[in-house]
Amino acid sequence: MNWKDFVEKNPPENLTLKIEKIISNSLQNNLKKSNVALALSSGIDSTLITAILRKEFPQINIESISVTFADSVDESPNAKRIAEKFETNHHVLYLENFLLELPKAISIVKQPFWDLHWYYVVKKAKSLSNLLLSGDGGDELFGGYTFRYQKFLSLVNSNSSVLTKIISYLECHERDWVQDQVKLFGEKINFAWSEIHSILKEYFTNNLHPTNQVFLADYNGKLRHNMLPLYNKIHTYFKIKNIAPLLSPQLIRLATHLPKELKYDSHTNSGKIILRKLLQQFNVDQFVTGNKQGFSINTFNLWKNHAQKLCKYYMTNSRIIKERWINYEWVNKYLDNDELDVRIINKFLGLLAFEIWYRLFISKEMKSDELLHT
Repeated sequence: MNWKDFVEKNPPENLTLKIEKIISNSLQNNLKKSNVALALSSGIDSTLITAILRKEFPQINIESISVTFADSVDESPNAKRIAEKFETNHHVLYLENFLLELPKAISIVKQPFWDLHWYYVVKKAKSLSNLLLSGDGGDELFGGYTFRYQKFLSLVNSNSSVLTKIISYLECHERDWVQDQVKLFGEKINFAWSEIHSILKEYFTNNLHPTNQVFLADYNGKLRHNMLPLYNKIHTYFKIKNIAPLLSPQLIRLATHLPKELKYDSHTNSGKIILRKLLQQFNVDQFVTGNKQGFSINTFNLWKNHAQKLCKYYMTNSRIIKERWINYEWVNKYLDNDELDVRIINKFLGLLAFEIWYRLFISKEMKSDELLHT
């Protein structure tokens, strides 16, 4: 999508009713079986989908799934209450070692990503149904990344240049890069921030309000070119049909043109304003997680419990270091540190995924069914 798709238009009358109708139609057009699996995180999106699903299909068998990670925020109690209200068969998937099946997940998506929690959700869903319902797209279309909007707006003003906006946008993704990023890469990667800036330039070279510019960048970067391609590969592998009503073409056209105030309130730092209003009609507000969590994992605890040991094992004789893709000095500087900043931990998790990907697809010495034990 380009910037013209995010130009604000006057919303239709009875907007909440319109959104509910679009979601209902999507469900009616896609659900032909008597049972469906559903990813339920206790957030606004998945809860809303659950509520409308039960309203439209009072008799359908819903197999809801929530995920909880070791030593991380546990949303499953709230998800269980939502499941009870809408009479679903609820399953809590507990993951002690989130990285255990990383080789398998990477072999499916064929890219070096580590945060592939969706692999576990779909794997569980496949054991319950051939259909998986999700609230995917709610954050990108209706303003769910409130922490990003708040910080971005604090860093820019009406006179900010395009470059300032791009750099500010990257600052809002600080968990994805490290201060000494340039030193991380080896001789084969000629890393330059200017190349990153050029990729993002199209999202900030327009007359949109800064908030809508972030919506545009998030939709294309986070959803269209990241999450959806990865998720689609996982769905295809497990031969499961994913139904994401919030990503129906009709709702995308409506949502992208909505006034920003119906998505994000900068005064209260609240997002998904219009979805919250719709959800209130189902009387489940008290169960819904306040701040965005999703299926979230505490990477600091993951580092202490599993990731550091795994990184030491695979980086000791690293192929990506040996082949000069990654700089040994950078890895050696931090690898033995038990109290790393979360940004460096995230970067090590990315390097671990890169190493696994390399051994799967380049050196071909690793099998996809190999488990990452500590």
